[in-house]
Amino acid sequence: MVGTVLVTGGTGTLGRQVVPLLVGAGAKVRLLSRKAHESADGVEYVVGDLLQGDGVAAAVAGAEVVLHLAGGPKGDDVATGHLTDAAARAGVRHLVFISVIAADKIPLGYYQTKTAAEQIVATSGVPWTTLRAAQFHDLALTAVRMLAKLPVVPVPRGVRLQPVDARDVAARLVELALAEPAGLVPDLAGPTVYELAEVLRDYLRASGKRRLLLQVRWPGKTGKLYRAGANLTFDGTQLGQRTWEQFLTEQVG
Repeated sequence: MVGTVLVTGGTGTLGRQVVPLLVGAGAKVRLLSRKAHESADGVEYVVGDLLQGDGVAAAVAGAEVVLHLAGGPKGDDVATGHLTDAAARAGVRHLVFISVIAADKIPLGYYQTKTAAEQIVATSGVPWTTLRAAQFHDLALTAVRMLAKLPVVPVPRGVRLQPVDARDVAARLVELALAEPAGLVPDLAGPTVYELAEVLRDYLRASGKRRLLLQVRWPGKTGKLYRAGANLTFDGTQLGQRTWEQFLTEQVG
């Protein structure tokens, strides 16, 4: 029988897909939010702030599983530390964390913070599972929409992506949350690798826009790593089912 599952980040892009799946699986879902909400649709809302640590212990109390989806450009390591400390004290039997593919390879602040959070989870004393996923289709769409506002769009030469659908990631996370702790599991990416220029052209065609694409060189170590495909993984990677083209048709037409 599925017990209480605490979800952080339950109102975000991924959380909105995860929560209904947990409810459908019979879990008692508790959602941590910085703002008060009326409990509804089988979900109990509790107020707390992961960055400050306020209300976290009360939110974790009585939970058997914690599904940590909350994240941002800064402070993931601090928030994760507060959560794992509370989870360890409460005797949580399984902590599931979502990270990003190549977190330990790309020398950007977001990736480095994710790596630090992964280490906090792994050394917390709480049985754990970490899933690294590729960038979501939603993020790719947001990025190309912003770029398409420019009359001439700069495109880093040689950069490839393997975006994954948030619904596929959600289904995998729920499967992991309801299973036994498994440590670092195989990465999850989309079914197709694309050149960044290809992703941009797909969006321009779907939205009826015309823009000039200008190939540019991404300088420095980070650019070199992206051109080498350091943000991609292939050995042991699990693949989602929904393609970028399918997602784009749903969102743009």
